[in-house]
Amino acid sequence: MAQNTICVKVKKLAHWRDGIVRLPFYATDGSAGMDLSACIPEPILIPPWSRAMVGTGLAIELPSPQYVALIFPRSGLAGRYGVTLANAVGVIDSDYKGEIICPVQNNNPEPFTINPGDRIAQILFMPVARAVLETVDELTSSERGDGGFGSTGIGNE
Repeated sequence: MAQNTICVKVKKLAHWRDGIVRLPFYATDGSAGMDLSACIPEPILIPPWSRAMVGTGLAIELPSPQYVALIFPRSGLAGRYGVTLANAVGVIDSDYKGEIICPVQNNNPEPFTINPGDRIAQILFMPVARAVLETVDELTSSERGDGGFGSTGIGNE
């Protein structure tokens, strides 16, 4: 394997209309995430402002606790149709071996239909650093300090 690659075991759990589960895939050579597809027996209609749990028919095994799989919305669905993930980003821990299920949310005033095999999300594999927390009385200072939301400006300010 090339540098910056990991081996992720994938188990197909279910079958959809053409008898296969669609494995995740990189849409282009420059893609950071692999597209995940809906493994459903029939279309799912998501009413406006509602969500549906959409299975992928896949379970994965990460090589070690040093990795996490993160499930992100597809920007095209979010930008064009207002369809995203209800949990913003899904976290697949290294010890989770169940089906990857995506809570797809329709933030659009129109119903949205997910068809069997539609690309619904994307999965990225990332390294994990485990933190050792140290309780202190003071933190080092910074230019921003404790400035919260909007403290660095809004838009082009």
